[in-house]
Amino acid sequence: MRFVCGSLLCLLLWSQPALAATAAGGDGQALYQKYCQTCHGANLQGYAGDNAPSLVSPTFRATASDEFLHTAIARGRAGTAMAGYGSEYGGPLDDRQIASLIQYIRGGSAPQPLPAQHESGSRGYGERIYREYCERCHGSEQTRGDAVHLANPMFLDSASDAFLRIAIAEGRPGTPMEPWQGKLAPQQINDLVAYLRSLERPVPPPPAVATAKAAPAIDGTKIVLHPGGAQADLALRDGKYASVADVARAYAEGRRLVIVDARARSDYLRMHIEGAISIPYFNLAELAQIPNDGTWVVVYCACPHHLSEIVLAELRKRGYQHSAVLDEGVFEWQRYGHPMTVSRGQLPVAAPPR
Repeated sequence: MRFVCGSLLCLLLWSQPALAATAAGGDGQALYQKYCQTCHGANLQGYAGDNAPSLVSPTFRATASDEFLHTAIARGRAGTAMAGYGSEYGGPLDDRQIASLIQYIRGGSAPQPLPAQHESGSRGYGERIYREYCERCHGSEQTRGDAVHLANPMFLDSASDAFLRIAIAEGRPGTPMEPWQGKLAPQQINDLVAYLRSLERPVPPPPAVATAKAAPAIDGTKIVLHPGGAQADLALRDGKYASVADVARAYAEGRRLVIVDARARSDYLRMHIEGAISIPYFNLAELAQIPNDGTWVVVYCACPHHLSEIVLAELRKRGYQHSAVLDEGVFEWQRYGHPMTVSRGQLPVAAPPR
């Protein structure tokens, strides 16, 4: 789905996020800057990291209910770079903080009530339309694209038929998602919604947060992998990025390594590289526990670079010269079958976009 926009309209739409960002303040703004803007952009415009969607597109704000936003923030979208930030999932935010964040994202706007009636459509016809017009941006069940992964179980669990229908028909102004009303007949849009609805799967259970809360975030005796091994020898792309292949080789050879998961702890609890420690990008004080003795410190996220580069920059600032970002991110590591720790009931992860 391609971006079509006149210059005046573009100017109006892209100036809107800045106005929204300055209109709301307080706790929600500070929370957004700390946890969200790396991927969703300083002005909520989206696409700053891992194709995170715009939060200020008018049709999104008009159709995303507070419940929809709360679920997305608290639970996240397993299998994507969107972690669960709610404390019940292992994240850093309580309900009050999520409510403040939603108020800031709203920017003074209010969602419109969506129709509850179900419009019938044909899954088969919808799949044909999806393959022809949508898959190149939104991906398939097996592979994510450069836009919102519509086959994600957590997305489909919270997105109503009306939400999907309006997104298809009216698009997301200010983003590459163009409106399809007039290009597709109303029944074809109903067929698309029917196909998307057929992709629903049971939502993976949350990780065992209660047990995790009782344990320290980092076990000081297990920071270094293979403490008796030789030092690793990693060649870096652009002075920062170590390939999955090189890190996996050092891992398999029993070389000394520290592997840091930079995502929110909720994602770490769902699945992480076996032997990795959890130091989220917003909690950098815990880096002081890592020995600075020449052991390679490899940081990863799912973006695949944005969050891990925040941690890398802090490591370099602290003098950890043997430090790197896992170039292709955690999902690529998993895709090649390298050692992972995965909590009960998690679904297969769609391959990241190339």
